[in-house]
Amino acid sequence: MSSPDSPSGAPADRAGGSAPADRAGGSAPADRAGGSAPADRAGGLDPAIAGRLKRSTDGLVPAIAQQYDTGEVLMLGWMDDEALHRTLTTGRCTYWSRSRREYWVKGDTSGHVQHVKSVALDCDADTLLVKVDQVGAACHTGDRTCFDAGGLPLGQ
Repeated sequence: MSSPDSPSGAPADRAGGSAPADRAGGSAPADRAGGSAPADRAGGLDPAIAGRLKRSTDGLVPAIAQQYDTGEVLMLGWMDDEALHRTLTTGRCTYWSRSRREYWVKGDTSGHVQHVKSVALDCDADTLLVKVDQVGAACHTGDRTCFDAGGLPLGQ
């Protein structure tokens, strides 16, 4: 099924999977050739924050988007230092698309905006919890959350 954030034929990034136009800043900087996020480049991110982050080998940190008032888990996206900096300074969630190798701002195309209420690091500093006020669907399928696909059986 296609949605405003995932045009037919476009690779779906389970981070909310938006269309290529659903992003901030367009294509990745030149040092992103090969598609990995830089592990050592802080961009405009506060050095104190950048120094705390534990990133994957490709420079990314998982970011869980959660509805701020209900606690509903909406989606999982990926951020590098620049995406986190943009998220903290603009109040809109910016993610790094691993499939398209570019930044995207949730809702720029679909209108399904995530207004940031707070951002926290987990105890290991390797995961972000972004509490948002979600407007419309969070999932590229048009569902409210990416976790509506059904529970898995336990004890089997």
